[in-house]
Amino acid sequence: MQFRSLDISGLWLIEPERLEDERGFFSRVFCSDAFQERGLCASYPQWSVSFNKRRGTLRGLHFQAPPHEETKLVSCTRGAVFDVAVDLRPGSRGRWIAVELSAENGSSLYIPAGFAHGFQTLTDDAELLYHISEGYRPHAARGVCWDDPDLAIAWPKTEQRVISSRDQALPRLRDL
Repeated sequence: MQFRSLDISGLWLIEPERLEDERGFFSRVFCSDAFQERGLCASYPQWSVSFNKRRGTLRGLHFQAPPHEETKLVSCTRGAVFDVAVDLRPGSRGRWIAVELSAENGSSLYIPAGFAHGFQTLTDDAELLYHISEGYRPHAARGVCWDDPDLAIAWPKTEQRVISSRDQALPRLRDL
């Protein structure tokens, strides 16, 4: 695995190193020792899957309120997504970063506590696997509107966007 720090402190792109031969490849995608050596969360008691039927599906931007903040390790196991992390920490509120995660590139995005997360699918039948440091607590579930003009996230253009009514009703960052 190669750990690449991103432009916002605390975010990491983890890229697999593939050992290939005539059968295909083998790649390590998680190692608790490697995460701990970098001071990253290495315990994920909750694993979740998000399956999305249609290209243009947008989910987010979600987070859990204190004291139930989550660290997430997100990877795309089928298809491709435009994956976004928004910094909600004091002093850098509203900075965001986006990466493409896909089954083909095998990369994962490490998102520490204090960030909101969302994505837009770039393909039909996209599936994401989440490793999450905290159990889901409905009373702590929060979000930020995906199209908040103060964030100005450059979401990919699509003919049709699929967004839940819950996500459409999320507040702007300044209203949190």
